[in-house]
Amino acid sequence: MKLLSGNSNRPLAKAIAVYLETPLTNADVRRFSDMEVFVEIHENVRGEDVFIIQSTSSPANDNLMELLVCIDALRRASARRITAVLPYFGYARQDRKPGPRTPISAKLVANLIATAGANRVLTMDLHAGQIQGFFNIPVDHLFAAPVILDYFESVNLPNVTIVSPDAGGVERARFFAKQLKTDLAIIDKRRVDANEAEIMNIIGDIQGKDVVILDDMVDTAGTLVKAAQALRDQGAKKIFAAITHPILSGPAISRLESSVLEKLIVTNSIKIGPEKRIERLEILSVASLMGEAICSIHEETSVSRLFIS
Repeated sequence: MKLLSGNSNRPLAKAIAVYLETPLTNADVRRFSDMEVFVEIHENVRGEDVFIIQSTSSPANDNLMELLVCIDALRRASARRITAVLPYFGYARQDRKPGPRTPISAKLVANLIATAGANRVLTMDLHAGQIQGFFNIPVDHLFAAPVILDYFESVNLPNVTIVSPDAGGVERARFFAKQLKTDLAIIDKRRVDANEAEIMNIIGDIQGKDVVILDDMVDTAGTLVKAAQALRDQGAKKIFAAITHPILSGPAISRLESSVLEKLIVTNSIKIGPEKRIERLEILSVASLMGEAICSIHEETSVSRLFIS
């Protein structure tokens, strides 16, 4: 087994390598002076089972191109099997045509990864589960739920209610509520723009309770901050948010710092720079979860054992 890392999230790649007790493959992933991607692998990978760890987060296009060039380099070096490990799969929000003359970019990216030469994909908390079907190669779809649940079981919040930020997240929120043996509430919202939503109503009893907002990603944090304020206005006490993918672009940090959120719990699926490490941000590592999945794929054993039923 070989582990190869792009530049998008080397701290996570190193943590996975430590967990698996397997060093990262010696390789250069760099740029020419005109910013073209150049990859050179300094180890023999012929006949090897290779895992490329690369989140396609910001800058999304650069990191996606790095992934594709790495896959091509490995294919031409006669790697036996190439698995694209995407802790965060970018372009996932473009999974359908919301209007005329718009792309389905998630399908395009899936085609690019398969055409470059990947044999399978390992990813986590896709924005829409049906994106697995966009690939013509096997996809292992992990959930960060075990890591996040461990955190909330350790802090032992009494009288807590799990909140879904929209109708699409109800299944995820219901699962968490079941595991924590607690209640569920739903926010009824209307999206008015790509990064903006209007809170319409809150379904469920949150009066005098601590609440946890669950979602798969936080980008500019506009919707999250509005949701938190709406929950506070309806009588919620402490308000937490648990988000798998911390994109945190644009005004996200300033919005979070001025919000009523007690704490934002995220994973390290996306590298968070020092400028974004605010006091109320709690980062959980998914290195062991990803490492166990990689080990299962390599040994041809079940990945579903990592799920909580």
